[in-house]
Amino acid sequence: MKYQVTTFAFLSWHASAFTLPASRISSQHVTALFDSTADLGTKLKGSTDDNCDVLVLGSGPAARSIATLLSKDLDVLLADSNYDRPWPPNYGVWEDEWQAICSTYKDSFNHYLPENCINRKWKLTDCYFGGSFDIPTEQRFRIDRPYYRVDKNALQDALSQEGDYRVVRANHISEAINVNLYSPTNSLVHDETGSTIKLQTKDKNDLSVRTRLIVDCTGHETKLVLKDAKTKSLPPGFQIAYGVLVTVDETDVTDTNQIGPYDKDAMTLFDYRTDHFKDESSLQKAVNAPTFMYAMPLENNQIFFEETSLVGRPAVSFQECKDRCFTRLEHLGIKVLDIEEEEFCYIPMGGPLPAKDQRVIAFGGASAIVHPSTGYNLCRNMMASGDVAKAITEGLKDESVNLDKVSGAAYHAMWSPSNIRQRNFAVFGGEFLMKQKVEGLRGFFDGFFRLPLESWSGFLAGWPGLPNNEKHETWFARLLFGIPFLSKLPPSVAFDFISSIVAYTISEGIALPQSVTPLFGEPDSYLFIEKPKNQGDVAAKNEARKMMAESKLEMDIPVPFEVETTKVKEVAKL
Repeated sequence: MKYQVTTFAFLSWHASAFTLPASRISSQHVTALFDSTADLGTKLKGSTDDNCDVLVLGSGPAARSIATLLSKDLDVLLADSNYDRPWPPNYGVWEDEWQAICSTYKDSFNHYLPENCINRKWKLTDCYFGGSFDIPTEQRFRIDRPYYRVDKNALQDALSQEGDYRVVRANHISEAINVNLYSPTNSLVHDETGSTIKLQTKDKNDLSVRTRLIVDCTGHETKLVLKDAKTKSLPPGFQIAYGVLVTVDETDVTDTNQIGPYDKDAMTLFDYRTDHFKDESSLQKAVNAPTFMYAMPLENNQIFFEETSLVGRPAVSFQECKDRCFTRLEHLGIKVLDIEEEEFCYIPMGGPLPAKDQRVIAFGGASAIVHPSTGYNLCRNMMASGDVAKAITEGLKDESVNLDKVSGAAYHAMWSPSNIRQRNFAVFGGEFLMKQKVEGLRGFFDGFFRLPLESWSGFLAGWPGLPNNEKHETWFARLLFGIPFLSKLPPSVAFDFISSIVAYTISEGIALPQSVTPLFGEPDSYLFIEKPKNQGDVAAKNEARKMMAESKLEMDIPVPFEVETTKVKEVAKL
């Protein structure tokens, strides 16, 4: 076998960056920083300053999406020292979700996502849940819903168009130690008109940037945004996957329309079978900590395989996923000629949302937008970027606006009380799936995909603007989803599901019942609330000042800090 490329797909990455459109540079900017061919180590001599409306940190899909849409009306600077790094993950999307994103970008932002962003289309999607509940091992569950493979390089280019936003190869060095407080001292400071942040290049050169707002897209494990410690929540689970792009040997294959059992004209979303394990020890590990195969047939005899742990806490090891992947392929008679890429995918799912009242706006993984039951994130991030961009752009139209109010509106665009309730429902789903053995997962998904397509697809989307989300965006809609879903499950899985609802509610509080009933009110809002000013009784204080001024005794008159005592005393004696 020939290993050519190894990639790492971490949703909590400091991502890449892109070329700077020279037409957007003003005399205030330091041109050397943005020259895509410049040696930053020799051109930067100490700190330099730049100014922008919005500073976006990171350059993965979330960062580039929000930067692209914001730059239609604002001066946007994107900062990431990994300027030239290609995106590592392979992204799969449902056809209708991708089309909804393209329509939103075109209609609302006049931004076109070219057709070459998709490099493979399948009209059908297959699953294998055999081995439990009298489902034959070889039985295929076919879903009549098209699936796409995203050309990650083409999408990266489409969200890196010249003239959209400027770029600097540098990262922030700050770590939040409390709400709106950071270490090291003065590395990030907020005031009423904006923020000043220190960035640092890989060569340890410093750059000071002045911006009205900061959007943090550095991933789930961001150091710049604090998590909400006031609302009860469980720690995140982790989706772990080992992916491999291979060329297979078809020399002795009689049916070249398939690669092993996998139809080349269909994308295989789940293969939860375990008949490939020959020893009891390996089988029991797979039963207790299940993984599934995800397969994307590409051109001719090229195919992308990914052995995936849906969600676990703690995470399943990458080595375990890799070993299971090749054990499965060997059992299926799939002979690998060449390995062209390897992918190590790490996706935190669920966990707490960002703390409220933070000036820095978390987005993407930093804001926990990843679907907490499935790990889907690309479409959710790209759709959410539209609402967040609108909130920021509208807020910054007023030069004197309270920037904390704009930040609150941006968070509200992601995590309105309604969205939080919907997320809480999905968080429970992730917790239920996390504790299932392989039999439970087979039964769960076999029942799940027997629901009407609009019902299950809306759950997988789980974000406003994506198709069929209306089937899940109210408590009543979620209740209507849950009741018939139970009837589709095998009795043992349905009983476990009901038991888990009770146990989860007892241990975790009102989040789940709040998501499926009108009871318990709404989750707290992220919208900015003006803090009351502590003025006291102004009339009583003024009366005291006047009486003190009229007194025959010499005394200092207490006054507000901004007023000189002597002036007040002189006025009071008039």
